[in-house]
Amino acid sequence: MSAYADSVQDLIDAFARLPGIGPKSAQRIAFHLLKAEPEESRNLASAVTAARERTRFCERCFNISEETLCSICVDPKRDSDLLCVVEEPRDVVAVERTLEFRGRYHVLGGAIDHLQGVGPEQLRIKELLARVGPEETREVVICTNPNLEGEATALYLNRVLDVPGLIVSQIASGLPVGGDLEYADELTLGRALTGRRLIQGEST
Repeated sequence: MSAYADSVQDLIDAFARLPGIGPKSAQRIAFHLLKAEPEESRNLASAVTAARERTRFCERCFNISEETLCSICVDPKRDSDLLCVVEEPRDVVAVERTLEFRGRYHVLGGAIDHLQGVGPEQLRIKELLARVGPEETREVVICTNPNLEGEATALYLNRVLDVPGLIVSQIASGLPVGGDLEYADELTLGRALTGRRLIQGEST
């Protein structure tokens, strides 16, 4: 039986279900909100509701956006023939922080993980292949996480992107094995991008 009122326990349980938040952290957040001014709780609830109602996936790259196309896809200053493939929208943010990449993105929506029932058909790989030709893509930079799932995804992408004239590269080593892009510092990730290794195709 919980030592807290049902409404408080429900709030703690709701926070505990969020990724990266354990029971103690969930309890601290819940009690912070209970002690804070009512306006803070209302602002939090309003921000969550607005984000859910206003955001969508970009119809071209599947990054988070409030419009049909995200701000990167509609930016005429971006290198339209250079495409960086990442797992999640948060990885776009990580790469953008480096200031080393001026192309566009494609968000897969995850990585191949057969133990979790995630295969290529669950990812946006068909949509990636559909973009390469019509957008006259010169190079695809595979920027998946340096872990088993990310490497399996990179290997699969290398195989299906065997297109004449297309350069396929992968970010260089330097990122810790088993890590995630979103936790890499800008300098390390930036160096990995500029030092990316050629997988197939010819450099120009």
